Amino acid sequence: MTALAKSEPISIEDYLAGEEVSDVKHEYLGGTVHAMAGATNRHNIIAMNALGLLFGQLRGKPCQPFNSDTKVRIKFPDQTRFYYPDAMVVCAPNPAEDHFQDRPVVLIEVLSESTRRTDLGEKLDAYPTIPSLEVLLYVEPDTPYVTVHRRRAAGGFAIEHHAGLDAVIPLPEIEAELPLADLFDRVDFAS
Repeated sequence: MTALAKSEPISIEDYLAGEEVSDVKHEYLGGTVHAMAGATNRHNIIAMNALGLLFGQLRGKPCQPFNSDTKVRIKFPDQTRFYYPDAMVVCAPNPAEDHFQDRPVVLIEVLSESTRRTDLGEKLDAYPTIPSLEVLLYVEPDTPYVTVHRRRAAGGFAIEHHAGLDAVIPLPEIEAELPLADLFDRVDFAS
């Protein structure tokens, strides 16, 4: 029996340098790099709707949205991780030359079959450890339904469910809101 060769962990510096020139996005988990799959048109429509809504509502305010080309960095005592959320809002941004943000206030993930397990598993465990994070949204792509994890003053996160095109997700943390009719604009649920 032969043993599989273990690959050496990739340094954060090498990961970040590689992402600058790569045609494929990769998430980073403590030295291990994982390629990301491309998203469906429906997924991208929802993510772009979220960004458009947030951009319009945050114009002239201190918080700003970032798209899925910007990583979020999460530092744990024993490792660092980088993820690419579908959208985020940051009120205290990193320097403009960075390729990641450390202090998101809002994170949005549009679920898909290929990412659901990771999004609702390791990311749901990791994201709430970000001290600045106030709201985490998981958007279902096939029905107008969003699960919101909102930080409570007493600690932890409360879960809210927003369903139907008449629902509106209030985001007082950033002086904005997400009407589901607008979030799902141009999404054909029949297909």
